[in-house]
Amino acid sequence: MKYGKMVKGSFLSRPNRFIAHVEIGGSEVVCHVKNTGRCRELLPVGAEVWCQEFDDPKRKTKYDLITVRKGERLINMDSQAPNKAAGEWLQAGGLEEITNLRAETFHGDSRFDFSFEKEGKTCFLEVKGVTLENDGVCAFPDAPTTRGVKHLQGLTKAAGDGYGAYVLFVIQMENVKYLHPNDATDPAFGDALRAAEAAGVTVLAMDCTVTEDTMTLRSPVEVRLGK
Repeated sequence: MKYGKMVKGSFLSRPNRFIAHVEIGGSEVVCHVKNTGRCRELLPVGAEVWCQEFDDPKRKTKYDLITVRKGERLINMDSQAPNKAAGEWLQAGGLEEITNLRAETFHGDSRFDFSFEKEGKTCFLEVKGVTLENDGVCAFPDAPTTRGVKHLQGLTKAAGDGYGAYVLFVIQMENVKYLHPNDATDPAFGDALRAAEAAGVTVLAMDCTVTEDTMTLRSPVEVRLGK
């Protein structure tokens, strides 16, 4: 996936979850933050960032904060990007041959990011974007997520009902060591993920090639489920 016009800036502050103050071209501007997570480790004062610029008078802000440099690593922090990139990956054969790919599909009281047919079976797939990284080790979530637990429980039920069920962690950076559930932050999610895997849900993780203005799923990443 590729963004439109991008401009480089320097992060100044984040007064709330939705906006950040960024210095662009010598001026302080307000940017929309497309990620309501904490992301504290990504946005120290002075962090190098890239923002998408819009020429739309109806918008409250002219910019969206998209990409940040953390050390030598570029990280995409747009929470909408994983679904878009995963859709492109699925269409390109990421899970080999599938048909009838659809977005936002319900099974019971659960709504999943994608459904498709694979080897004659209806399958459901939920995407989780990952930006939390420390020394190449990634973890999810970065804050407690009852919604995420519900998604895993829905996938577990779908697997029990005979459907294919997948959870795909899209790691929004490149060249990481492995991914694990963040039991220290949200033990309920970790327990739900292990229960889902034991019930037949396929747990996948992929890292991404990230540039200032693109993000593309790249290579499988090991998932370590043990506490």
